[in-house]
Amino acid sequence: MTRNVHINERQTPLANWVSPALWALAAVSLVSHLASILLHLPQAVGGAMLSMSLLLFGLLHGAVTYGRRGILWFIVICLGVSNASENLSILTGFPFGWYHYSSQMGPKLFLVPIMIGPAYFGVGYLSWTLARMILGDDDARLSSLRVVSIPVVASFIMVSWDLTVDPMMSTITGNWVWHHGGGYFGVPLVNFLGWYLTVYVFFQLFALYLRGLRKAPSEMSGYWSQPLFAYLSIVIAPVLSLALDKQVGLVTDPSGGVWRLHDIGAVTALVSLFTVLPFWLLAFFKSRQPVSPRPSLKRTVAAPGGPAQTCVVSASGKPAALPETIEV
Repeated sequence: MTRNVHINERQTPLANWVSPALWALAAVSLVSHLASILLHLPQAVGGAMLSMSLLLFGLLHGAVTYGRRGILWFIVICLGVSNASENLSILTGFPFGWYHYSSQMGPKLFLVPIMIGPAYFGVGYLSWTLARMILGDDDARLSSLRVVSIPVVASFIMVSWDLTVDPMMSTITGNWVWHHGGGYFGVPLVNFLGWYLTVYVFFQLFALYLRGLRKAPSEMSGYWSQPLFAYLSIVIAPVLSLALDKQVGLVTDPSGGVWRLHDIGAVTALVSLFTVLPFWLLAFFKSRQPVSPRPSLKRTVAAPGGPAQTCVVSASGKPAALPETIEV
């Protein structure tokens, strides 16, 4: 006997409220970043708003992608590795160089402001997600080359962001102080090598964890658009700062190097336009490409009170969306 069986896949209650919440958090991150520039908010206020909105965004979006346990691993690895690297460098000069944080960024965990951790995680998760888009990864579980390629690309995306913020945050505003200055507007070049090493380590550790993950890809509405929207503030901020820049004069770093304020803003805006923006555009265009249908597989299941049945499922393990013919 032959009959048609249609299997409806219920959307979980989590996704029903998470999608609007993610759009709201992405909007908050954009508004808080732009408000910090337009209203000249203190770093402790503007930075905290941006860090916390990106923290919550990463936790929610990551829970949809990897489950609560998966995103918990990400944040533990990220905060642990980044805080250890920052404290190590403050004490020994490795891997970023010799520096210290001022009191402008609020309370500290050991020698590092608490605000730094959420910033690592929030921007780190967005960088990771953009790398997934660029490399065409639509599955939560990593396999083959993507176990290495996604951490490599995500690390470049993360460092491109630091290139736009470090001179502004250190040489101009003094949120942290480089003891011996450096060639990039008072920032040592080794800082960016240390940044790449640090973020690559926690990205790679997370990628290795994902090799054993068993979770189907998310089909939540706006899944790829939300991270792109949240990342927009990182793209726009340096350019907007330059457009509104009314600072004139010079600034001297601790090593005695003298820099023009306008030049710092101009170069960081150029870096944003020609490094940060291209990553965003690559991710945007890749996310808009039509996804090739996944091949179907046959699976035998036991019917309650009856013989085994063979149904067609997608490669991700989900039942096919359309009715399939089942032999009974």
